[in-house]
Amino acid sequence: MEKRVLFLNPPSYEGFDGGAGSRYQARREVTSFWYPTWLAQAAALCPESKLIDAPSHDISPEQVIKIAKDFDIIVIFTSTPGFKNDALLASNLKDSCPRILIGMIGPHTTALPEKSLAEAKAVDFVAIGEFDYTIKEIAKGANLSEVRGIAYRKNGDIVVNPRREWIKDMDALPSVLDVYKRDLRIENYFIGYLLHPYLSLYTGRGCPGRCTFCLWPQTIAGRKYRKRSPQKVIEEMERAKDMFPQVKEFFFDDDTFTADFKRAEEIAKGLGNLGITWSCSSRANVPEKTLAIMKENGLRLVMVGVESGNDQILKNIKKGITTSQIRRFMKSCRKLGIMTHATFVLGFPGETKETIEQTIRFAQEIDPDTIQVSIATPYPGTELYEEAVKNGWLVSSELVTDSGIQQAALEYENLSAQEIFDYVEVFYNRFYFRPKPILRIIKTMMMDLDMCKRRLREAKEFFEFMRQRKKGRKA
Repeated sequence: MEKRVLFLNPPSYEGFDGGAGSRYQARREVTSFWYPTWLAQAAALCPESKLIDAPSHDISPEQVIKIAKDFDIIVIFTSTPGFKNDALLASNLKDSCPRILIGMIGPHTTALPEKSLAEAKAVDFVAIGEFDYTIKEIAKGANLSEVRGIAYRKNGDIVVNPRREWIKDMDALPSVLDVYKRDLRIENYFIGYLLHPYLSLYTGRGCPGRCTFCLWPQTIAGRKYRKRSPQKVIEEMERAKDMFPQVKEFFFDDDTFTADFKRAEEIAKGLGNLGITWSCSSRANVPEKTLAIMKENGLRLVMVGVESGNDQILKNIKKGITTSQIRRFMKSCRKLGIMTHATFVLGFPGETKETIEQTIRFAQEIDPDTIQVSIATPYPGTELYEEAVKNGWLVSSELVTDSGIQQAALEYENLSAQEIFDYVEVFYNRFYFRPKPILRIIKTMMMDLDMCKRRLREAKEFFEFMRQRKKGRKA
C-alpha cells in the first residue's frame, strides 16, 4: 500500500523567503516568498501526499505536528542556516508520533549526509542529490537499504547508499500545477520585482555555468541543463493559464532559463500565442536577437546575476561573464523595453573596499530597474566553501543571525566581515537614493493604486529590515 507522505517546507524565521524554492535561505528586505517547486515536484509523484509550505501560509510548528499525525512519512526540506531549527522540529515530530518515518532533503543533506544524520537524531534518512524518485520508492515501501541516493540509520550506524543518477527525461516528471492547486494559496506568494499574484515553475534543472558560489547546481541540480521539451512547457503553461486565471505573471525559475537560446526562443513564441506575461532568470550573455523575440512574445522582466562590477572578481568566481558583456546586455534590455532585476553579491574572493566601490558605481551606470544585494555565503557543497576553509577566510559557521538576517561569514586580509556586512546598506542607499530610481518608483505608483499601496508597504518593510540589521550589528 502506498504510504502517505507529508512534504514540508518547515516554519522558520518571520519574513523567511521560503528556502525550498529559493537561492537565498534568509530573511529578505521585503516580504518575499518563493514557490516550493522542488517539494511540489516530488509530491506530484506520490498520490497519497500533501505539501505544507509553512512560511508562506503562516503555519506554526504546533500546527505542523498536529497535521503530521495523519501521515506515515514526513519529508522536510532543510538548509544550512535553518538546519538546527529543522532538526528540533524533527525531534518534536518524532516525540509526538514515534511511528513516523522522517527524512530530510535539500542541498545541505546532499553536501553533508553523515553529519546531518549525526546531528539530527530523530531523522531516519536524508536524501543525497535529486530526491523525486527517491521519495517515491520509499513511499511505495522500498527497504531503505535498496534506495539509491540516501544515507540512513541501521543498527545505530549511518549507512550511505550509492548515489542516484541524474534524471534524464525531464518530460517524464508530472506537472506541479495540480499540487499547487490542491495545497497552496498562490496569493500568499510575493516577490518584490514580480507582479502579484505570480506563479513560478521550472522548465529544466541544472546550469552549465561554473560559478563557485551557486549552491543548487553544485548539489542537487547539476552542472548540465536538463530541459523539458518546448512543447511540454507550452502545454503546461496553457493549463496554468486556465487553472490560475488570477495570475498576472509567470516566472521561470530555472537556474538559467536562457542557457539554450534557440529553446528559449521557441518557448517564447508558444507563450506569445497564449498571450501570457512572463519573466525568467538569465545570464548576461543573451544576444539581442533572442531578447527581442522573447520581448515580442510577452517577456516583461529578466532576473540577471551581475554579482560584481570588477572583472577580476568575476574571474575569481568563474562567472564566465565580463563587465563588457553585462553592459551590452543591459543596453539591449533597455532598448527593447525589458525590465531588469539585477543581483549583486559583496565579499567574494579578491574583494576590497575599492572593488565594492567599483561595483556600486557599476550598478549606478548600468541602472537596472531593481537590485538585490547579498553577502557572499560559503554554503557547504560549493567550491567557494572549500576555498574559504582552505584559505582561512571562514570566520563564522553561522550564516544568519538568530532572527534570520544574513551575516558575513567570510573576511580577508584587507576587508573585514563587519565591513562587508555594513556595505550592503551603503550599496542600497547609494543606488536607490538617486533621481532615476526615485522617479521610476513614483511613476509606477502613480499608474496603479494597488502598486502604490504595495510599494509603500515594501518601503516600510525595507527600512524596518535595515533598522533590525543595525540593531543586530551593534549587538
